[in-house]
Amino acid sequence: MGRHSLPDGSAAERTGARSGARRRTLVISTGLVLAVAAGSVVALRGGLLPFGGPCDGRSARLDVAASPDIAPALEAVAETAREDATRTDGRCLDVRVTARAANDLADAFGQRPVDPEFQVWIPDSSMWVDRVEAERGTPLTAAGIVASSPIALGATAKAATSLGWPEKTYPWTKLIRTATSGDALRLGVADPARSATGLLSLARISAADRKDAKDGDEATTRTAATAKLLHQRIADGDGPALATLPRDASGAEQGNPRRNQALLLSEQAAFAHNTAAGGGPDLELFYPQDGPARLDYPYTLVDEAEMSPEQTRAAGRFMTLLGESGGQRTLRGHGFRAGNGEADPKVAAAAGARAPQPYSAAPADPPAIKEVQALMGRWTVTVQNIRFTTVVDASPSMGSPVPGGGGRSRMDLAKNSLLQALTTFTPEDEIGLWKFATRLDGAKDYVELSPTSRLGDRDPAGGTHRDALTAAFDSLAPVLRGATGLYDTTLAAYRQACATYTSGKLNTLVIVTDGANDDIGSLGLDALAAELEKLSDPKKPVPVIALALGPVADTAALNRIVAPTGGSAHRVADPSQLHQVLLKALMTAGGKGPR
Repeated sequence: MGRHSLPDGSAAERTGARSGARRRTLVISTGLVLAVAAGSVVALRGGLLPFGGPCDGRSARLDVAASPDIAPALEAVAETAREDATRTDGRCLDVRVTARAANDLADAFGQRPVDPEFQVWIPDSSMWVDRVEAERGTPLTAAGIVASSPIALGATAKAATSLGWPEKTYPWTKLIRTATSGDALRLGVADPARSATGLLSLARISAADRKDAKDGDEATTRTAATAKLLHQRIADGDGPALATLPRDASGAEQGNPRRNQALLLSEQAAFAHNTAAGGGPDLELFYPQDGPARLDYPYTLVDEAEMSPEQTRAAGRFMTLLGESGGQRTLRGHGFRAGNGEADPKVAAAAGARAPQPYSAAPADPPAIKEVQALMGRWTVTVQNIRFTTVVDASPSMGSPVPGGGGRSRMDLAKNSLLQALTTFTPEDEIGLWKFATRLDGAKDYVELSPTSRLGDRDPAGGTHRDALTAAFDSLAPVLRGATGLYDTTLAAYRQACATYTSGKLNTLVIVTDGANDDIGSLGLDALAAELEKLSDPKKPVPVIALALGPVADTAALNRIVAPTGGSAHRVADPSQLHQVLLKALMTAGGKGPR
């Protein structure tokens, strides 16, 4: 391992960032290098920076959180720095690396306020940093890219041969289609909700579908179909995905239906698998012709404004060590490429690459955070399960005819559209229905027409909950007398949704209304917002989706209602398009936070 002394101003690679992110990166990287240099000058003038001297007294502590795949390499560099008595501010640099799953820290940093226990975070993808920034969570500053690894399809020898490795090369769509056609092989992937590898793979598949398909609807259908296939052999994360591979070359292991014969994984993960003692049969890698996705490992400062000058200089010193030849040599020894993505033939060969597979090809551009959020929502709607109650306004105004609607009322068009949305959900999804006006059930403004249950559940007569719910939607009609009891109904429905929260599903509450609260006996808007804030739990989120029909719906009040729940409000000019707005809102909600 390399030996380090004074920083030479070198920094980690910074390539492939979008323009805004690149400007931010250059500013902070310059600041870090200047901080390191300034600290070194002070130390030299004070005689506090001996070369190779022992460490006495206080050290400069830096706490780093890193994705589990890169954490061992970072710890090796940190250990060398301790052995060499590498210094910053005249003190020995003491870097402590903790392996933490990137999605877990992204969830934590996405909420404010937070008291970070780490000064530096190195996740496996800039996607996580962008997500926290989009959620306006803990301030993060990406200072550079310390390593990278392309994402490929790794297959055991027999499976790779069946796909034509190494001579046969494929674009993304054909590679996945060929690997999943019929009983070709068992292809696994890490959950895109938890893994950058899984989500970036899905993003490349989606981008390829958009390029190949005739229109957006066809592209979405293709991607959804692929997502359903991948979901059949999904693993909770990258580590669990690797554990699904055969443990040896025996017929029992190779033929075990619970063992995957191929995985979507990073080159580094394949390297680690192939070089580990007793890691099972080696993998061979297929690299997509149209550019692989890439893990990029951004060196990220956590709440930089709250860091002390000593911590900032220690962070800069460690980043410099990672960019120096010794640090890069250590990263290569663990199977990583440099930050600029340039392939190392020895690393690639050990991982399972062989020409003519295009392992040196430049990676595809990373998806924008809005694309990632939309894709995550689509994944949630397509393959994960949903639990929500639809609360529909049944006040007299819902009986008003819609201009250009052929005499049909707002209620007619809304319920037909909701029935259309119902056809897109699976038997595992849980959906219920309330209606509201004023005093529909004694003093209550609401009535439950159908409980929130699995659509596939059967009643004693043999019918399904989907059948019962369809009948309940069909029965919706405006009441002859009454008003809009929006606030009391919202609070009651939200309380029930929180009380019946189901882990592992997207839990939400959908409110459909065409008016403003006009129940003079109800609680006020301020009181409702305060109660919703008390009930909301970031660890068990139940975002409210409010759909405002017609020109007089109180969107200002609806925005106040959804805000404390992390939900969204949408004006729907055409009630017949309600299902499209609802599904898009569910996709957006599906891309936010834990389930």
